[in-house]
Amino acid sequence: MTQLPAAPLSRAFVSLIGAGPGDPGLLTLRGQQALAQADVVLFDYLANPDLLRWCPQAETIYVGKKGFSEYISQEQISALLVAKAQEGGGQRVARLKGGDVFVFGRGGEEAEACVAAGVPFEVVPGVSSAIAAPAYAGIPVTHREAARSFAVLTGNTKEGGAHYERLSGVDTLILLMGVRNLDQIAADLIAAGRDPQTPAATVQWGTTPQQRAVTGTLATIADVVREAGLEAPAVTVVGEVVRLRETLRWFDQTPGFGGPLTGKTVAVTRTREGASALGDVLRARGAAVLEVPLIRFAPGTAPEQVGALLNGFSGWLLLTSNQAVRALFELLEARGLDARALAGVKLAAVGPSTARSLAERGLRADFVPSTPGARHLAAELPAQPSEAALHLTSQLAEDDLERGLSVRGVQYQRAELYRTEPAPLDGGTLARLRAADVVTLASGSAARHLAALAGTDFRVAAMGPQTADAARDAGFAQVTVAREATLEALADAAADVVGGE
Repeated sequence: MTQLPAAPLSRAFVSLIGAGPGDPGLLTLRGQQALAQADVVLFDYLANPDLLRWCPQAETIYVGKKGFSEYISQEQISALLVAKAQEGGGQRVARLKGGDVFVFGRGGEEAEACVAAGVPFEVVPGVSSAIAAPAYAGIPVTHREAARSFAVLTGNTKEGGAHYERLSGVDTLILLMGVRNLDQIAADLIAAGRDPQTPAATVQWGTTPQQRAVTGTLATIADVVREAGLEAPAVTVVGEVVRLRETLRWFDQTPGFGGPLTGKTVAVTRTREGASALGDVLRARGAAVLEVPLIRFAPGTAPEQVGALLNGFSGWLLLTSNQAVRALFELLEARGLDARALAGVKLAAVGPSTARSLAERGLRADFVPSTPGARHLAAELPAQPSEAALHLTSQLAEDDLERGLSVRGVQYQRAELYRTEPAPLDGGTLARLRAADVVTLASGSAARHLAALAGTDFRVAAMGPQTADAARDAGFAQVTVAREATLEALADAAADVVGGE
């Protein structure tokens, strides 16, 4: 894979990246690489927030730019872009823009701001909604028998008929940001000589599971759009190529499209370091996925103490999360050790997911309870009275495991291997989270952090009964429990939440 030219670490560098039209799969490989190298990412309303999974290490800043109401002005965005690049002796900044950088994206102005400030930059082109939204609706913008040219226009009506008259020889017209003014635009095009019976189509949220498309003629399209309730973001196509939708329609008729989560937004709460495997399962079922890092992990406050406890330990080592496994191996590596240091230890995993994390590192769990959860681990662990059990966990670990083992006479000891901390949410992410149809929770700590950061007015799908209990204790009233602790079951639970709609 081609690597991006590396900027000197001591210098500022900006990547202006086209995020594509909405489908996260349309981000270019070069765009993905630039995100992976970024220290800071500025993203706008039309950039799918799912793309932020490629930059878990970066500070992310939402800069709005929705329709006609500016969350932040373009001048402020350009100034922030430069300021972040120059901060701290120089940072790599990624500016993630919906569609293509230079197709009505005002990327040229941001590039000029970099030039004026002496900040080196690159442009990573993206797939424009002008061609992608029609394509996903089954409309080719050119066709040898129907259209040999096309023009892309904004919804600005100030230029009037004289401007449209200059386009009289163009076969296909593509209108961006034109829904609000579609009545006037259609009237101006007809006044400029365009046939009122010219086929027309409008595609809302093109390339995403929320995609909707309607067809009509130039004379009727504004009324059709209004009756269907279509709003921005939308692309309107005017030309004979629209007739081809009848035979080339494919996206919403593809096997798998129209599943139980199609058109629904599922918020996946996770740690910033967490994997996106659940997101992939949900996308396969048609969902639009918003990955929300509610918690983040930090090293424990006393690693030397944990190391001393592990030294020569020969009882049960209790691991109750994937992060515990990761943090354990980070601790071993920092001490110049590897899995061989655990040769005399019996390993207990709280559930299949934690057991898989051990297996990925070459270790098989000696025990996994029949039902995932700390209470079940405490009840079923094959430990003898007076046998030692060391629980490596965070500072927020619940006491179910300790109480259950202490009743059995097992010598329980807890050690803070890592810390769980809140991950602040920016205004844009918080707004998207509150608009989600369902929120998934994979741990009790995620439930508590969601309640603290965004309240409890959400419908949630919980990974197992213990997480569900934690969610209810935190104040969530609408809780659906996955039938088992697997990603597929959690996706099923999310579908159950919205199934009655």
